[in-house]
Amino acid sequence: MNPYPNQHWKNLEGGSANLQRAVPGESDYILRENILDAFDFPEMIEDYLIELEIRNYSKNTIKTYRSIINNFHRFLQKEEDLYDERLVLRAFKRYIRYLKREKNVSQNYIYLVTVVAKKFFEFGGIGVLKDVKTPKRTKSLPKSLNENEVINLINAMDKNGDEGVKSEHSEFLKLRNKVILALLYSSGLRVSELVKLHSDSVDLRDRTLRIRGKGEKDRIVLFDEETKELLEGYILKRGDHSDYLFVNRSGNHLTPRYIQMMIKDYAKAAGIKKRVTPHILRHSFATHLLKNGVDIRAIQQLLGHANLSTTQIYTSVDMHTLKNVYDRAKN
Repeated sequence: MNPYPNQHWKNLEGGSANLQRAVPGESDYILRENILDAFDFPEMIEDYLIELEIRNYSKNTIKTYRSIINNFHRFLQKEEDLYDERLVLRAFKRYIRYLKREKNVSQNYIYLVTVVAKKFFEFGGIGVLKDVKTPKRTKSLPKSLNENEVINLINAMDKNGDEGVKSEHSEFLKLRNKVILALLYSSGLRVSELVKLHSDSVDLRDRTLRIRGKGEKDRIVLFDEETKELLEGYILKRGDHSDYLFVNRSGNHLTPRYIQMMIKDYAKAAGIKKRVTPHILRHSFATHLLKNGVDIRAIQQLLGHANLSTTQIYTSVDMHTLKNVYDRAKN
């Protein structure tokens, strides 16, 4: 990734990305130097994060990478013997063991730490982790709501609240939140896509949205007739001229955190015991399309997946439907 692999050496121009440096002179003595003394890690971390931003990594991904790298750097600072590649590799393995034993992190987090550390060292021209094998991830089926649970979630606040304290603003917020829930489900949007949705991206006549997704890639998604009616009512009552479709009192777009907390409240009001998140609504959208016979490649396009393999996980979700199809074929 980095075209200048040796630029983070301390006090040395050029040089090989190796922790052993030859000292010029008559002797062939090798100076052994601690990796944290040999490389300017704070500068390397900052340069790496800038590189990720230039490469259009999402803000959430960059935030996660920053946390992982900083945590690993802090661990290394507590290690005393980091004078050659073998010892640095051993320190990395101790860090992974520490995460498992002391922090009790998931196998998927161990996978992510390994990937991020390898990429970061590669960026800095440090070959210490190049031969480290990436551990396997645990694969679990995505959870989803059934159709009735989705309906109850979207309508959860329709009859909720004290009739005596209703206000025009509180009713507008209920409508706005209902539109948000309907769009997340009927269009399969990522929450990051929904909060950045622009007003001019909505085509009510064709019932489509123009979405700027991961990797700055555009796609067109659909929404159903009921969501169209909700959107029409919301746009009429919206009354502001912000570029964003969903805004707060300050006129700024809503945050993913707000959407997550709002959905949690609606799920509680709907009596849904499952953990409900924006991504579970996206999973539900894909699962229900598959259940109703939509081709998986069409689902891939609607979800904005670059690879079909990402979408194929939904083929193993609805075992009840699969069992019914199997039984009909056998009878």
